[in-house]
Amino acid sequence: GSTVVLEEKMTGEEASVFVLTDGKDYRVLPVSQDHKPAFDGDTGPNTGGMGAYAPAPVVDRAMLTRIEDTIVKPTLDAMAEEGSPYRGLLYIGVMLTPDGPKVVEYNCRFGDPETQAVLPLVHGDWFELLSACATGRLSKVAWTVRDGACVTVVLASGGYPGEYEKGKLISGLDDAEHGSGDVDVYHAGTKKNAQGKLATNGGRVLAVSAWGDTLHDAVATAYEFVAKIHFEGKQFRKDIAAKGLKRLTRVRA
Repeated sequence: GSTVVLEEKMTGEEASVFVLTDGKDYRVLPVSQDHKPAFDGDTGPNTGGMGAYAPAPVVDRAMLTRIEDTIVKPTLDAMAEEGSPYRGLLYIGVMLTPDGPKVVEYNCRFGDPETQAVLPLVHGDWFELLSACATGRLSKVAWTVRDGACVTVVLASGGYPGEYEKGKLISGLDDAEHGSGDVDVYHAGTKKNAQGKLATNGGRVLAVSAWGDTLHDAVATAYEFVAKIHFEGKQFRKDIAAKGLKRLTRVRA
């Protein structure tokens, strides 16, 4: 090759910023933090996401204002000025570097598994919200964000993100899905086998989301219900939201 591409290496913590916009107005949903590496301590190969939590305390009010002023508003303004105002959900992956927040990526969709941690905190009619984005009425739609936090833990097949086996029977799901009003279980890689029993059918199998008055409560509830679900080779990270808990502890200290 005759061309060399030099890219800046960004260091810091990542955060996922979801923005609803109708091309003029915008609203930022609770900021979340994903966990991409397969194993505890952010080790191992990258995955599609092993869990998430919201709100992420690494983005406090001052940092969010900075992200809005330097990234969100300029992005939306630039698209409008080019004659292509953006309407819908804009997902901005942000790296919080020593030099300030920088964009890692843009996506025109919700993020997985961040969405499972963000949406339970938002009270509103999602049809109305998204319809308002499409028709320029976002400022007229009411919605609120509940206090507290939500944590999502992904249960994956053994070996994921490498080779893994499918068809492992899943048990304990009824206890997890109906054991609490503060827990949702989302299916990702599941199927009914020939006998009509639920089995694994993908790398990321299930996601357990739990919410509580505090991040600590949400973490405890999520892992309580993770323990109720069983399948051969079940793999999950045991440190989802640990960064957030550590940061909150430092703030209190």
